[in-house]
Amino acid sequence: MSVVARPPEGATTSTGSEAAKPSGFVGLQPNLNAGSGFLTLFYKEMLRFWKVGFQTVGAPVMTAVLYLLVFAHVLEGRVTVYDTVPYTAFLIPGLMMMSMLQNAFANSSSSLMQSRVTGNLVFMLLPPLTHWEVFCAYVLAAIVRALFVGLGIYAVSLFFAAPHFAEPLWMLVFAVLGSGIMGVLGLIAGIWAEKFDQMAAFQNFLIMPATFLSGVFYSVHSLPPFWQAVSHWNPIFYTIDGFRYGFFGVSDVTPWHSLAVVAGTFLVVAGCALRLLSTGYKLRY
Repeated sequence: MSVVARPPEGATTSTGSEAAKPSGFVGLQPNLNAGSGFLTLFYKEMLRFWKVGFQTVGAPVMTAVLYLLVFAHVLEGRVTVYDTVPYTAFLIPGLMMMSMLQNAFANSSSSLMQSRVTGNLVFMLLPPLTHWEVFCAYVLAAIVRALFVGLGIYAVSLFFAAPHFAEPLWMLVFAVLGSGIMGVLGLIAGIWAEKFDQMAAFQNFLIMPATFLSGVFYSVHSLPPFWQAVSHWNPIFYTIDGFRYGFFGVSDVTPWHSLAVVAGTFLVVAGCALRLLSTGYKLRY
């Protein structure tokens, strides 16, 4: 008869694999309580578009270059804007902002939609992330992608014209706010849409008309009075006009007027998105 010795109460036992671990192993474990989940989600959103940068950054740059080639070739020398600005130089800021807006929307909307379709959205909902952290991660990643697209278009456009920066601070403010508006709208669309065709409808019937009919290819002063008034109801017009002011120091409306409209629009759409995230609309329920 053999007797098995038991450890005293309160004593801990270890398996062979645990005993084999070096004494400093515990110190190498990640501190799961450190920092905020925002940084992890933001890093994930950055990697999502950067890993396929040829598609998410390179393709929009190529599309803008094609627009520039066609319109500059047809209208250069025939159209002068603001009396002294050549048409090609006038066109570059509009194409930059249009591409930035469209890609900011595509970044947040496609990310959320793909997460819902593939079923990995649960990995964002299970961790203790606040709605503010989710909002900031998606929107900031959309802004970063938009800025990369804008810089790429500007770099390529130097082969066609070299517009100078008359007011670079205004240019940066409208680039960030405009991209932020579209990033938030993309987040709202990703929450609302349940299928890809609903997302396509949101983009084709709202985002595309709003960006194309906002003075990208023309000055609104060249339009009849009725269409000038219609353009002034489009908040995207103010983002492009204010951004163009940063290049040339002239614009269709004052930059402070544009800033008030753009900032107000951002606050409204941000409030709507935060409300949807905080209530879990179509995400948790």
